[in-house]
Amino acid sequence: MAGELTGRAKGLGGATIVFDLDGTLVDTAPDLVGTLNVLLGEEGLPPLPFDQARPLIGHGARRLLERGFEAAGAELSGARMEDLFNRFLAHYSAHIADGSRPYPGVVEALGAMKRAGARLAVCTNKPTDLSLALFQALEMTSLFGAVVGRDAAPAPKPDPRHLQAAIAAAGGTLDRAVMVGDAVTDAEAARAAGVPLILVSFGYTEVPAKDLRPDILIDHFDDLPDACVRLLGACRP
Repeated sequence: MAGELTGRAKGLGGATIVFDLDGTLVDTAPDLVGTLNVLLGEEGLPPLPFDQARPLIGHGARRLLERGFEAAGAELSGARMEDLFNRFLAHYSAHIADGSRPYPGVVEALGAMKRAGARLAVCTNKPTDLSLALFQALEMTSLFGAVVGRDAAPAPKPDPRHLQAAIAAAGGTLDRAVMVGDAVTDAEAARAAGVPLILVSFGYTEVPAKDLRPDILIDHFDDLPDACVRLLGACRP
């Protein structure tokens, strides 16, 4: 399979493939929901069932806390939010890869594209230090030429400058770049930057990925190299 994927990735030399992280490359929901439920328990509130909490992911830790506590029947004031946010980060950092795993085919597809000469970058609204810690724990760090979190960009997605910064950090150019994501922030950033868009069908999004009108929708990372080649045209190096 590795050889087949590498063959399908030919023509990606000089291209820059930029990825969202949570819900696109890695299923981080187990540890995000787990951390939320730890805090709910510490506050005397019942934990949320996983299937109820998973759709709350995708807008950052503060929004997850806000929506999670609301779903559990409690509201958060500003001062209380700051305390809970700091506690969330401390617990999540210590348990960042207890249950989080790359989606099937991610490591193989990214490895094939890198061997074919593509630059790989991450453009995520997750803080950069947490993103790097997650990749290190999952032994994925060597796949990427750049990891640009919200704190390392002029403005976070959906602002196109975040995507542009990730492409530049990887040494790429806009005219040979593709954005791969799962949600509306990825779609809006790609469109505003004039970059082709691939969305995965299995991520964290309140709006179904197909309704966000990506250039290509994929159900598995085995399909990613072909999709990138198609979008980048005639496979020019």
